[in-house]
Amino acid sequence: MRLGVLDVGSNTVHFLVVDAHPGAAPLAAYSHKAELRLAELLDESGAIGAAGVERLIGHVASSLRVAEDKGVVDILPFATSAVREAANGEQVLRRVADETGVELRVLSGQDEARLTFLAVRRWFGWSSGRLLNLDIGGGSLEIACGLDEQPDVACSLPLGAGRLTARWLPGDVADPDGLRELRRHIRAEIAHVVGEISRLGPPQHAVATSKTFRQLARMTGAAPADAGPYADRRLTRSGLSAWLPRLSTMTVAERAQIPGVSEGRAKQLLAGALVADAAMDLFGLEELDVCPWALREGIILRQLDSMDSSSTERRPALTP
Repeated sequence: MRLGVLDVGSNTVHFLVVDAHPGAAPLAAYSHKAELRLAELLDESGAIGAAGVERLIGHVASSLRVAEDKGVVDILPFATSAVREAANGEQVLRRVADETGVELRVLSGQDEARLTFLAVRRWFGWSSGRLLNLDIGGGSLEIACGLDEQPDVACSLPLGAGRLTARWLPGDVADPDGLRELRRHIRAEIAHVVGEISRLGPPQHAVATSKTFRQLARMTGAAPADAGPYADRRLTRSGLSAWLPRLSTMTVAERAQIPGVSEGRAKQLLAGALVADAAMDLFGLEELDVCPWALREGIILRQLDSMDSSSTERRPALTP
């Protein structure tokens, strides 16, 4: 069947059309997205401003038109930390529902971590053993670790690249004192969960998901996007550490000239790099494999699993 996943994230509102059926990998058929950067559009009270709400409603409405044009039979709509944590999040959800008919499901941070972990497990398989996955979004950092398809530990920290940039790095060039303070803040937040993850034992495979990690990997020499999803991509701590001093003195326009860095994400790149560096250091990781699947694919896979489970209940386990 043809499914549509409407992902209202902290950076991007993305409607992805996929062809999918139980037992097969979902195949992307069409992508419709806009970088609204909701995590950076919060006012002093923590609410999403009127302009941001109008742009969100407009993109949801345009996604519905795309769904009709592309023959989508079911839409899976969800929202993450920007809407979840906004002071007016409930009002935003009601306005979206009233004006478009779309009822966004708000995922908890732990749900984000679990569903992303499912996608990573399916991509790399059981041979990866104990997986540790890191995902830097616009509003939060998700961490999950475990041996099965459901992680043994899943947590979410308020360390998204957009959130940190808006609060700590508002200028065109980072202030050295503010940068040191942000670095301390990031490391203190991650340190709260290191023990919980470490008690599970060292990961046999450490993985990263999200556009932030893909751009950092590309910056340090990984294959470009046009090499396709099956190209091996890794982010090394040594490569990232070599870039950090340079990033900290660059303007936003200069960061946007780095291969693989989009203009819309250039401002957030430094904050994302600081989070990635801190996580790799505190978890003792020298490299991370970058997975092309993440939260959207996890949502699709969970939906397909529920469909497959329903059909299995109606047929015998063994056919004579």
